[in-house]
Amino acid sequence: MSKRLSSSVGNIQGPYADEVLVCQYMHLTNAQGCLWFGGDPFNFSLPVLLSQLVVITTVASITWLILKPLKQSMTGIILGRSFLGHVQVYSEKLFPPEGRLRAGNNAVVIGATCFFLPLAIGLLAILVVPHFVILEESAETSLPLVATVNAITSFPVITSLLSDLNILNSEIGRIATLASLVSDVCHYLVSVVIGSVGLTLTSEVSVFWSIIWGPCFLIVIVFALRPTILHLAKHIPEGQQMKEIQFIVIVVIVLICGFLAQSLGQPAALGTFILGMAIPDGPPLGSALVYKLEIINSGLLVPAKFALSGLTMDLFSVKKGSAGAVFGVLIFFGYAGKFTGTLIPALYYRIPLRDAVSLSLIMCCRGIIEAVMYITMQEDGIIDSEAYALLLISMLIVTGIARPLIFHLYDPSARYFRHQKSSILCSDPFGELRMLVCIHNEENVPTLISVLEASTPQRKRPIAVFVLNLTELKGRAAAVLEPTIGKGKKLTTSRSWSEQIANAFNLFAQRNHGCVFVRYFTSIAPYASMHDDICTISLEQNTNIVIVPFHKQWTIDGRVGANSPSIRMVNQNVMQKAPCSVGVLVDRGQVAGRHSILGGQSMFQITMLFLGGADDCEALAYTSRLVENPQIELTFMWLRPWDHVKYDDDTEKTIDTQLVNQFRANTIGNQRVIYKEEMVSDAIGTTKVIRTIEDRCDLCIVGKYHEPDSQLLLGLTEWNESPELGLIGDMLATSDFRFSVLVVQQQPQEDEFMEKHPLQTVSCSYSTSGKYSLSSLNEDSCHSKF
Repeated sequence: MSKRLSSSVGNIQGPYADEVLVCQYMHLTNAQGCLWFGGDPFNFSLPVLLSQLVVITTVASITWLILKPLKQSMTGIILGRSFLGHVQVYSEKLFPPEGRLRAGNNAVVIGATCFFLPLAIGLLAILVVPHFVILEESAETSLPLVATVNAITSFPVITSLLSDLNILNSEIGRIATLASLVSDVCHYLVSVVIGSVGLTLTSEVSVFWSIIWGPCFLIVIVFALRPTILHLAKHIPEGQQMKEIQFIVIVVIVLICGFLAQSLGQPAALGTFILGMAIPDGPPLGSALVYKLEIINSGLLVPAKFALSGLTMDLFSVKKGSAGAVFGVLIFFGYAGKFTGTLIPALYYRIPLRDAVSLSLIMCCRGIIEAVMYITMQEDGIIDSEAYALLLISMLIVTGIARPLIFHLYDPSARYFRHQKSSILCSDPFGELRMLVCIHNEENVPTLISVLEASTPQRKRPIAVFVLNLTELKGRAAAVLEPTIGKGKKLTTSRSWSEQIANAFNLFAQRNHGCVFVRYFTSIAPYASMHDDICTISLEQNTNIVIVPFHKQWTIDGRVGANSPSIRMVNQNVMQKAPCSVGVLVDRGQVAGRHSILGGQSMFQITMLFLGGADDCEALAYTSRLVENPQIELTFMWLRPWDHVKYDDDTEKTIDTQLVNQFRANTIGNQRVIYKEEMVSDAIGTTKVIRTIEDRCDLCIVGKYHEPDSQLLLGLTEWNESPELGLIGDMLATSDFRFSVLVVQQQPQEDEFMEKHPLQTVSCSYSTSGKYSLSSLNEDSCHSKF
């Protein structure tokens, strides 16, 4: 048996230099157990391929884990000639030559300038360089293409970067997404022009057919292929995966578009890109395709492509010379032009300097798309191995430095803490109550509307409700945050249940005509950054409170039916960064089996638990708006330690006592309000008191934070399963209780952030007349620390 049966390798004279010629023997695919007969499985293609994938996946995972803070992977360099490639046995067996796989206005201006400015600088350099440096003909002809590729900012790469940094749906993230899309369009236009010019120099007939077939290609996509895909999408049941035959048809259509584009003299990616722009994103089609392709693409093929792109790159091939120096200068000015072309228009549009620098760094980042272009140029002989190595090295260095800088420079939540305090306690008790309610699915709606109805909308005290429909980003690259119309336009990509949600809130607004204003918004974003959309709407609409649904849902028998860690993460982020107060609604409407307040069949039982502190004061301020509703029976329960007097310097002047006394004074004579003051000595007594409300309660309202060393709560910290609800809220959210719970948190304050960005103190003004005025409180009562 010969040393190598699968192929023979030798050098031949190429157009520019010696090239490797591989003669591949046929029918040597599967080793079929040759190892047991003394054979070498690496003489067969399938074992080599499988071994390559194993090594690439392992090395990619390890390097990604090590370099995670830099968000980089250097798999190709490690596996290539620079390091392991020097090991002869490794190169011959695992990666032989025959075994390598082939695989808003501001945004418009920024996207255009960040492409054309580096392109103009590169072309100018190309005109100047030949007068000072003598280059080989091959290097001189490749300079324009290098300058063009060096000006690219790829849309898929930028959206992937933003998603990795959890800023895809941030303010800068949205600008970068649109700007990169504009830059991509500019690149494709330039490619079409250059391709047409090239055909002009070749043949007039080719130009004619290029002009004719270009529009025909677009017509075929829009009027033939797009309707075919839409027809397939309509037959995908909601919430289910597409059938195998549907998936195969779509893949064939994609391949046809790539083939047609290539046949017309354009990159194959251009055809698939146009097709992707012509069909709708998101579920059911987009998410189904992602489900089919995501794991094998992101987990296997992309790392393999990165690894194989580094196999032909040798860091030691970069030597001193005129060609290498010219390419290096051209690359440097390309990055400088891109950074400047982004920074200047960003500052012109009054983007803060820190954010403008972050945006400029984002637009300078490169990824797999650019790497594929470099590989293609190197394989086609447009650039040599030295220029190829310089392009990849510069991409790794710039992107590796830019990513951690972006992470430390840009914090989307910074603008929330520069905003003045917004809460129910600090608002005018006779003014408009502005509430943002967040919805993940239709099951959140009934109890949310009952809470809104209980808030007693009146003409003298109207309620502005902002409905934010939250959907996980699937099957599309860019996040969405936009206002939508409650009727006639879908709130999300799923029309059926979104229309039901809109109808429910429209009915609520009609029942309270002139007292309720409802506006709808749609957010499609990753769960990791979904809180940014919630906080953005809250900030822009100046809401007093945000109400988010709890991450657990209960079945009819009281057991936990659904538990979403992703929604829990969203709630925790909102509670940390919201520019206003936050309420977490633990919905047990189905479990309780009671009518909602809209039904009007029975009294709606509400219990307010008051233990003291900023969050309980905020909860009491909200509860004070409920007592005028004739369908509500309210039980106010103040839990106090037996020896509470010795803990108060002046009992009658404490903020908690002032609020409670004023609430009692305002509700004297109201038969629907029951006031209870319970004296307890320990956590056991607190638990016993809370147990007494179970039989007569539809909704319990309580503040989140209470002093953990209080004698009322000692021992409860050991059983705190959901810290975001606080000690009492967590206990009420267990399966032992059957009523809904609203846990209220006053606007969070971050001491570390406040030290860096001090707020301008804004005094809270209260109405000095009227039944529920809080004018007796001083300004300190509007802060979260007591």
